[in-house]
Amino acid sequence: MNTPLSRRTALQAAGANVLAVGLSGGLTATVAHADDDNSAPKLVTYPRPSTMPTNTSFKVRVRTAPDGEWQTLDIYRPRLEEINPTTGSGKVWDTSMVYFDFQGSVEIEVTYLKGGTTKARVRPDALGIKPELLGDTLRFTLDEPRDVVVQINDEIFDALHLFTNHIDPNPPAADDPDVIYFGPGVHTVTGNVLTVPSGKTVYLAGGAVLLGQVYFKDVEKASLTGHGMVYGGTANGVLCEGSKNIRIQDVIIMNPGGGYIATLGESENVHIKKVRGFSSRGNGDGIDVFSSSSVVIDGCFLRNSDDCIAIYAHRWNYYGDTRDITVQNCTLWADVAHPINVGTHGNTDAPEVLENLVFKNLDILDHREPQMGYQGCIALNPGDSNLIKNVLIEDVRIEDFRWGQVIHMRVMYNTKYNTSVGRGIQDVYVKNLSYTGTHANPSLFLGYDADHGIDKVTFENLVINGVVIADSMKKPKWYLTTDAVQWYYNEHVTNLTFLTTAEAEAAAAS
Repeated sequence: MNTPLSRRTALQAAGANVLAVGLSGGLTATVAHADDDNSAPKLVTYPRPSTMPTNTSFKVRVRTAPDGEWQTLDIYRPRLEEINPTTGSGKVWDTSMVYFDFQGSVEIEVTYLKGGTTKARVRPDALGIKPELLGDTLRFTLDEPRDVVVQINDEIFDALHLFTNHIDPNPPAADDPDVIYFGPGVHTVTGNVLTVPSGKTVYLAGGAVLLGQVYFKDVEKASLTGHGMVYGGTANGVLCEGSKNIRIQDVIIMNPGGGYIATLGESENVHIKKVRGFSSRGNGDGIDVFSSSSVVIDGCFLRNSDDCIAIYAHRWNYYGDTRDITVQNCTLWADVAHPINVGTHGNTDAPEVLENLVFKNLDILDHREPQMGYQGCIALNPGDSNLIKNVLIEDVRIEDFRWGQVIHMRVMYNTKYNTSVGRGIQDVYVKNLSYTGTHANPSLFLGYDADHGIDKVTFENLVINGVVIADSMKKPKWYLTTDAVQWYYNEHVTNLTFLTTAEAEAAAAS
C-alpha cells in the first residue's frame, strides 16, 4: 500500500498552516454561527479548489435562518449522459452541484443566471418544498439536512443538486495514527489508487478532493468518511473486495469519465450511508453489489448513466450467493437504465440465490431507457440460473419519469449477458408503492416457462395516479386487475395478488 500522507504531510494537507494565518489559499471552511450553544443555528461552507471544474448556470447563497449573513457557495460541475435512441450514442451534459453543513435552519437562495425563469421545482416532491419565486431567483428553507434537486423550467440536465450535512461533531485529528487524513484541497495518490489497510479510516475533510479510487481489499474494520469528495475518473470511486465490516459515509463521489460509484464483491457487513454519487458515459452504474451479504445502503443520492443500484450474484472473479441487502431512505435518478436492477448476473455451473432483499422509503425521480428489455424503475430480472426470493419493496414514491416502466419482473435468458435462464422469482411483497405521471409504459411480469416462473407476488396499497389498484376494485368481472393500469403478466406468473391496506390487515389478523 502506498500511504499517501505522513503525519506531517497530513497536518499540512489539513490546512494547519492555512488556519494559522487566516484565509491564505482560499481553502479554509467558512463557519457562521450565532454563539457556542450546541442548539444555536450554525453553517459551514467549503471553498471549491480552483482546479476543479465549475458550472455557471446558477448563483447560490445560504444563510442561517431567518436573518444570518449570506454566504455564496462554490459550484461544482458533475457530468451526466443522455442516450440517443436512434443512434445509440450518448451525449454528455454539464450540471451543477453545491454542498454545505448546518445546524438549525437555513434559507437558500438560488438565482438562475441564464434567465427566463417561469417555474421552479424542488425535488423530491414528497418533501413538499414550495419555493418562493422572485423572477429568476427562488428561495426556500431547510429545517434539517436534505439532498434536493432544484429544476428551473423543467430542465433535466441544467439543474442544481444541493447536498447538505449535519455538522460533524467529532472530526478526527489529522495526526491520528488510525486515520489517513486529507484536508481541504486536491490530492493525488500513487497509481490513482488508495489501498486502505484494516483498522484504518480514510477521512476527507470538507473541501478535500481525492483524485483516484479508494480500495478495500481483504480487510476488516476500515472506513471512508468525511464531507469531501472522491473524483474517480474512469474507475470505480470505491472498490471493496473480500472485506468485512466496512463503512462508507457522507462523501461525494463523481466519475465524470465513466465507471461505477462503488462496487462490492464478496464482502460482508458493509454500511454505505449518505453517499452522493454522479456518473456519466456508458456503464456508469451507481452502487453495484456482487456475491455479498449484510449490506445496508442508507440515505444515498445517486444520479447515474446506468443502473443506480444493481444487485447481482457471480460476475468476473466474484462468486457466491447475495443475501440480506437493504436499500433505504435513498433518492435515485437514472438517466440511463434502471434505478434498481436485481439478478442479471450469476453462475450457471453452480447456481446462486439472491434473497432477503429490502427496498424501503425511496424516492425515484427519473428513469429513461429506450430498450424494453432494460426498463423498470424496479427490475427483478434473474438470469444465469439465479433464483430471487424473499423481497420486500415498501414505501416507494415514483415521480413521473421520461421513459420506461414502473416495475418489471422477468425470468430471463439474455444471451448478451447470460449463459442460462434464471430459475425464478418467489415471494415478493410490494407495499405502498405509488406512481404519479403519464410516461410509464405497461409494467411487465414475465415467467420464462412452467419451470422458470414467478410465484407469490403481492401488492398492498398500490397507488397509480391516486387510484388504489386492488383485485376488489370495481371493474368488469372478466377483466384482470392489471388491465386497470394497463400492466401485463403471462401464464408463467402465479399467485399475483393486489390488496388494499384494509384487506391486507384483515388477512394478517385471520
